[in-house]
Amino acid sequence: MSDKMFLSDNETVLDAVSSAEVKQFRCLECDKTFPFKKSLKQHAVVHSGVKNFECDECGKLFAHKFNLTQHLLIHSGVKNFECDECGKRFAQKGGLTKHLLIHSGVKKFKCDECGKLFARNCTLTKHLSLHSEVKNFKCDECGKLFAQKTGLTRHLLIHAGVKNFKCDECGKRFTLKENLIKHLLIHSGVKNFKCDECGKRFTQKVDLTHHILIHSGMKNFKCDECGKRFVRNSELTRHLSIHSGMKNFKCDECGKRFVRNSELTRHLSIHSDVKNFKCDECGKRFARNSELTRHINSFRCEELQV
Repeated sequence: MSDKMFLSDNETVLDAVSSAEVKQFRCLECDKTFPFKKSLKQHAVVHSGVKNFECDECGKLFAHKFNLTQHLLIHSGVKNFECDECGKRFAQKGGLTKHLLIHSGVKKFKCDECGKLFARNCTLTKHLSLHSEVKNFKCDECGKLFAQKTGLTRHLLIHAGVKNFKCDECGKRFTLKENLIKHLLIHSGVKNFKCDECGKRFTQKVDLTHHILIHSGMKNFKCDECGKRFVRNSELTRHLSIHSGMKNFKCDECGKRFVRNSELTRHLSIHSDVKNFKCDECGKRFARNSELTRHINSFRCEELQV
């Protein structure tokens, strides 16, 4: 037996499907089923687009008062739901339920552009913006644009100088954990990615991809200030900081400032007791490879003078 009806101005079709034991009411918009017709009517408001319940904290709108009540937990700071796997806490049970999919290892949602798999559809949706040309989130510090707000948020940590992830091998610190994980491959000595042109090997595939551009001879990125051309946009971006004269990266040890974060990173090795670069001739150790190179060259100069 089928019972169909229309709701108010939206004319949302409701389909009541009866079975031998349980009568289920199915929404023809999304196929979601409900045990009661009243529940289905309440749900139909979601598809109507009407959101009458507003959060006084952030202005976000909701179709149901219940959803607003759940949302307010986020602003309260109370997180009663804890993940047994990693200890991460959540304000809402739904947030924990979605999070648990990450630990399950199940990734049902696939990106048609690059084939990458995701545990949650919302994560796939965010990822798809990377393939889009639209980048609406801009860093006020350096002008870099991002497709996702999360990308901008993570990027801002660089300007903040926050580096909580330290390499136990060499003492180098990183803003993001994934950068530390990638860096650790360097110490492993494993280089599985080989350039077919010159035979040079790389620890990471992305480094090989960037390297291949060198052999192409194409330099599509030009500096409007001095006309210098670059193979990669990232190289041009780093180069532009020279013309800006801005030194946003400061050493907390001595106060010296740098144009680039990479320069600050190299400088920090001076303050570290770690000296991984050793001269095979005299045994003297150095914090940076460039210092070792200068040291070796000084030996050669002395030999030439003799």
